[in-house]
Amino acid sequence: MRCPYCRHADSRVVDSREADDGQLIRRRRSCPECGKRFTTVEEAVLAVVKRSGVTEPFSRTKIIGGVRKACQGRPVDEDSIALLAQKVEETVRAKGAAEIPSHDVGLAILGPLRDLDEVAYLRFASVYRSFDSLADFEQEIETLRAAARAREGAAEAGAAGTAGRTN
Repeated sequence: MRCPYCRHADSRVVDSREADDGQLIRRRRSCPECGKRFTTVEEAVLAVVKRSGVTEPFSRTKIIGGVRKACQGRPVDEDSIALLAQKVEETVRAKGAAEIPSHDVGLAILGPLRDLDEVAYLRFASVYRSFDSLADFEQEIETLRAAARAREGAAEAGAAGTAGRTN
């Protein structure tokens, strides 16, 4: 690593620490030529491979923009959208790959978005999955209804199981 002060071509690592939940590595370095110290920050670059084959850096801002469009006019606040984008990034980075298909990024968005707002989820899914007809919407709505019924059934079973207990 080149010294930013004297431009000497080499430096020595004095200390390394993880930052930002392991997403970054901060290194404290010392220049053997001028003796000054400086800090570098290393981040693993995650690339998204688009359908066209073009590769671009992962962008949490693009996730926020797409989800914000889906949530337009819905009672969803900016903090919830930012948290969703963070979850998506963590999910994608957890795969451990340097490059990830854009399709996988979309799949990582769908789950948390469904939990956040079903209407926004339906909007996003209709574009992401290229719905062609009303039947596509009807099928997705039925899937949402079935999941809601399953959650209600599980909640009722859980409540019935705890109702008979005494402390």
